[in-house]
Amino acid sequence: MYKREKRSWMKHLDFTLMDIILLQAAYLLSYAIRFGWKWAYNEDLYRDLAVMVILLHICIIFFTEPYKNILRRDKVQEFKAVVGQCTMVFLGVVLVMYMTKQSIAYSRQMLFGFWGLAIALSYGGHIILKMWVRMRLCDEKNRSVMLLITTNDLVEQCIINFEHMLYRNYVIKGIVILDKDRQGEEIRLVPVVANADNFMDYIRTNVVDEVFINGNNISSSEELAGQLLEMGVTVHFKLAHEANLMPNRVVEKCGPYMVLTSSMCIASPRQLFVKRCMDIAGGLVGLLITGIAYLIFAPMIKKQSPGPVFFAQTRVGKNGRPFKLYKFRSMYLDAEERKAELMAKNEMQGFMFKMEDDPRIFPIGRFMRKYSIDELPQFWNVLKGEMSLVGTRPPTMDEFEQYEAHHRARLGNKPGLTGMWQVSGRNKITDFEEVVALDTYYISNWNLAMDVRILFKTIKVVLLGRGAK
Repeated sequence: MYKREKRSWMKHLDFTLMDIILLQAAYLLSYAIRFGWKWAYNEDLYRDLAVMVILLHICIIFFTEPYKNILRRDKVQEFKAVVGQCTMVFLGVVLVMYMTKQSIAYSRQMLFGFWGLAIALSYGGHIILKMWVRMRLCDEKNRSVMLLITTNDLVEQCIINFEHMLYRNYVIKGIVILDKDRQGEEIRLVPVVANADNFMDYIRTNVVDEVFINGNNISSSEELAGQLLEMGVTVHFKLAHEANLMPNRVVEKCGPYMVLTSSMCIASPRQLFVKRCMDIAGGLVGLLITGIAYLIFAPMIKKQSPGPVFFAQTRVGKNGRPFKLYKFRSMYLDAEERKAELMAKNEMQGFMFKMEDDPRIFPIGRFMRKYSIDELPQFWNVLKGEMSLVGTRPPTMDEFEQYEAHHRARLGNKPGLTGMWQVSGRNKITDFEEVVALDTYYISNWNLAMDVRILFKTIKVVLLGRGAK
């Protein structure tokens, strides 16, 4: 029987339980330091807050997965992760107290003491538990015995690939080379224990828990895997080499086939659910602000440039899907026709158009653009699901038609009302390749925390009127 790797939240249940205990210890200790050596749970107010700490910690684990790759983190990385995790719990406590209007009832000294002690205790606990877990993983009696079956041209590189995988739950005890008899040799300290003629006998008479098949001949490898499964051995069949794939990958079912799926970013259903909830909430609030802005700016737009208040343009969204993007009109009605004669003054290197003193923009339009007021109607696109609050800026159709293959990567997710380019000084970026690099980085490294950081930076950029297009 093969023990499948646990899901991420179950995989680190030991760290989860330890942190719950240590956070409560920090809570009790900070209470005792502030009020004397009393039992905090005897007081209803502080007992309720202690329960809230546990619930907030569990929510943070569920939504942010703070224990991902925890065994591979060094001490500095671990300290940063612990500070971030404890700070989120602390800020969650402060937010709950503020929303329930009970902040005045609690001791600030006790709360800040809890924050500092939580960081210290959790960091120490993580270091000690990681040492113990690593020791157990390095003990061969706790690991499965694996046999590597491969060909002569692939064997050495295959061993090297496995050498770089620390803290694995198996140990490679032997090699079988199918197309050459090298039995008795050692390859990078791993013995060649059998050849194509006798490796079945070796498996039958020796301890072998798992077999990894690394070959180029798919049909023969599948046949071999079937024979090994009949012997009760767990078989790992190579689908693709990691180097040929993006860092994010998952094994899943596609029709009748089991496949290894790889993408620039693989998000969990809960991450996408939270992102969509953020979009809906932001879209509703944004449309309310848009309505207020309409009452203020619509008469000005009509007066300075008679015509429609709103401007609709076909843009290219996720993976090439066209959609109608909405804005408050900030240019004269003949703006698109005049664009061709202004292309010589384009300040961008690449497929985007940007001009410092664009004559097509009427006066109030310049003000609206400086503070991104013209973008407000896009909250409707966000609410409809065509866009997200945070993403990459959608190109126009004529820009998209000029894209080279690597430019398409920036269309790998929903376009956003704001994004990494907008908060990185878009008025200073004049090379389209820099835009592509920023957008590609965002997609490849996306997480919810990154979206929140970009939203806060966007608010600052908008209020200060920086980075206007």
